[in-house]
Amino acid sequence: MIRTIADSIVESLLNAGVKRIYGIIGDSLNALLDAIRRSGKIEWIHVRHEEVAAFAAGADATLSGGIAVCAGSSGPGNLHLINGLYDCHRNRVPVLAIAAHIPSSEIGSGFFQETRPDMLFQECSFFCEVVTGPKQMPRAVTMAMQTATARSGVSVLVLPGDVAAFEYDESPVPERVIHSTRPNVCPSTDELKTLADYLNKGKRITLLCGAGCAGAHASLMKLCEKLQSPMVIALRGKEYLEYDNPYSVGLTGLIGYSSGYHAMMECDVLLMLGTDFPYRQFYPQEATILQVDLDSSRLGRRTTLAYGVCGDVKTTVEMLLPLLKEPHSPDHLQHFAAHYAKVREELDNLADPGRAPIHPQFLMKVISDLADEDAVLTCDVGTPTVWAARYLSMNGERRLIGSFNHGTMANAMPQAIGAQVAQPGRQVISLSGDGGLTMLLGDLLTLRQHKLPIKIVVFNNGALGFVELEMKAAGFLEFGTELDNPNFAVLAQAMGIEGIRVEDPNDLESAVRRALEHSGPVVLDVVVNRQELAMPPKINFEQARGFTMWMLKAVLNGQGNEIIELAKTNLLR
Repeated sequence: MIRTIADSIVESLLNAGVKRIYGIIGDSLNALLDAIRRSGKIEWIHVRHEEVAAFAAGADATLSGGIAVCAGSSGPGNLHLINGLYDCHRNRVPVLAIAAHIPSSEIGSGFFQETRPDMLFQECSFFCEVVTGPKQMPRAVTMAMQTATARSGVSVLVLPGDVAAFEYDESPVPERVIHSTRPNVCPSTDELKTLADYLNKGKRITLLCGAGCAGAHASLMKLCEKLQSPMVIALRGKEYLEYDNPYSVGLTGLIGYSSGYHAMMECDVLLMLGTDFPYRQFYPQEATILQVDLDSSRLGRRTTLAYGVCGDVKTTVEMLLPLLKEPHSPDHLQHFAAHYAKVREELDNLADPGRAPIHPQFLMKVISDLADEDAVLTCDVGTPTVWAARYLSMNGERRLIGSFNHGTMANAMPQAIGAQVAQPGRQVISLSGDGGLTMLLGDLLTLRQHKLPIKIVVFNNGALGFVELEMKAAGFLEFGTELDNPNFAVLAQAMGIEGIRVEDPNDLESAVRRALEHSGPVVLDVVVNRQELAMPPKINFEQARGFTMWMLKAVLNGQGNEIIELAKTNLLR
């Protein structure tokens, strides 16, 4: 049989360890899909929307540690990939997207379904090139995969449908396609000494730690002990640092704790480690700020630094520890540890059964208590992320995946698909908002078709809850946020999926147990309180004024009952 460019691509993928591709077939992908079929070694994960394919590939890469692949047909098909690819790229996970294209002879003619994928994907990739003929192979696909792996991001291979079917008799595909290396990067001796000098002079040192601290838990505990420093954790660092950590004072930012906020604001030295925390208003104005990051382009881009160094967090901290000679008073640490204990107690008190409608905090706590010790949890943007940040307990084995940089809706269920496919023996739970779930609702069918035992927990508050909160804080009457939802349990049952609905808090724990123990996919539809406030750690004047304006407008527009419900929910527990 004649060997084609598509065969060369499949062979390259196999040699790179690729086991599956997420996508939707279209005629421009025919040659590639036929090559996949004939190989019999790569699974085609058929989804119902290409955006889901990209999200799933990102979660797959996150858990597997290797490159994951998604594909879309020409024009609209690969355009649907773009939002998910933005999320993958900003999460810094290695993903190869194969964007099929119109026939090469028609490019530039305004042909049916014509777009310019070579331009469209430039902003969400490190590599985006068009395959025009066999002489580029296998180098084009190996360059794409090597770039995605080396730079931890997205590569896009644009493949016209006719080119994929071209006969290929060029260079053989190398047995080793990807050369993956993770060197230990450490600042120079002089840089370490300068960093140590700043820390030795500090009296009230606080650490701000993010996802770049993965693998450095033990070293960071030693650093906190040496400096007597509280540790503030950025959201993406939660899964790596929150557990077994007597120095943690919680998160900061819009979904953080007052203890984390004040531990940063009242320090005289802030040491940023492996974080690109974006919210400038949460950085101290008077403190000396230091930063360690593996990507030197991030140094100083969020706040003004006194000093920044490029280095792997674990390696840098281990080299830094012997240089820290000065003793530090425990007062700063003890003060904010006590503050955090008080805040934690107050937050836990909010996670009580209460009365109907169910408090979302209570739902998240029950999930945290009952989920497997090594569960993978994905969370939608908005209030599910708030409650996950505050009430999910991490232990070093659990994983938490979300759209924490790109901030898109509808990520949780698709990411759960990729997580479950990548690790079929692991419990996977999607913490879905009602708005996020319904945006890509059709891919519930993917769970059934591929027999994925994912547990979808729907935080059903009948609204785009976080958007409503933002409108209130800005002084606007909520408008355009209400969701007229179906009974998601009944909807799931119509799709051939187990569906459970809970409205009474007394039924919640047994319903969660039932869902988690079910052998197949489940949609657990939990009606939660729409009026629950997810307040930031500090309310500024503009937010206070905004809430006041919202209440005045609500009364004047005949919505005073909403203020009463808000008070009942948040004050009269």
